[in-house]
Amino acid sequence: MDRGKVKPPSPDRNAMPTDLESRLSGAPTLSGRVAVVTGAARGIGWATVQAFAAAGARPVLVDRDENALQRASAALRERNVDHRTQALDVTDEAAVDAAFADIAAWRGRLDVLVNNAGIALRRPSVELTRQDWQAVVDVNLTGVFLCARAAARHMLAAKRGAIVNVSSIMGLSGGGLYPNISYQSTKGALVNLTRALAVEWAASGVRVNAVAPTWVRTDLTRGLMDDPALVARMLDMTPLRRLAEPEDVAAAIVLLASDGAAMITGHTLPVDGGYLAQ
Repeated sequence: MDRGKVKPPSPDRNAMPTDLESRLSGAPTLSGRVAVVTGAARGIGWATVQAFAAAGARPVLVDRDENALQRASAALRERNVDHRTQALDVTDEAAVDAAFADIAAWRGRLDVLVNNAGIALRRPSVELTRQDWQAVVDVNLTGVFLCARAAARHMLAAKRGAIVNVSSIMGLSGGGLYPNISYQSTKGALVNLTRALAVEWAASGVRVNAVAPTWVRTDLTRGLMDDPALVARMLDMTPLRRLAEPEDVAAAIVLLASDGAAMITGHTLPVDGGYLAQ
């Protein structure tokens, strides 16, 4: 044996992925892909739509507020963004299935789903009615399942796709600043729904991940942001000492939907300024 020579590594074990350069070339690219966003007309959803458009995707805006959808669509038309809007109640099973069939037929593909639609009712647990509990469960959990199931029927057939669920730091912690049991419970359930669907669909090339934002400045949190003392406590609990903007969350969503995350599935990415690291 010639000890002066080093045997070269096996090329099949050490070869770089052929698309590595494109994965590392900068911002994620989703050129031509159809990306559906629920709760798309405002807040995190609207920021995500704009981020997808910037990455070259064809966004589909899903929301139950038709007037807000029209305003969002007008803004996209001004930028010549190829897009579609879909007025939809994500808790309506038949309507969800029909809507996703239409969306898949629109450009002959359905590549990405972002389950962002959600509501919150911040009330003490002993005062929360069964009706109010169920309303939050229907949107935040059942609506996510219905949309994921409808999208996956097309993604599984195509052997590709990415789903990103919007959970929350309240789904990974007990909160504590105010009572919000129905929201916390549903967002926690989304974390394990994400894991379970990721495992079930991985063999068919469909990835499922989630993001868990901290407090984000949106319409959903407007009432909280009006309380300076509460905001000060939020900042004290956040190592980066700032609250999130919708664009912070949108950037993480686009990353998870892109080929840059091709080996990531079943995970929940906190977008929390270090809140959960403590």
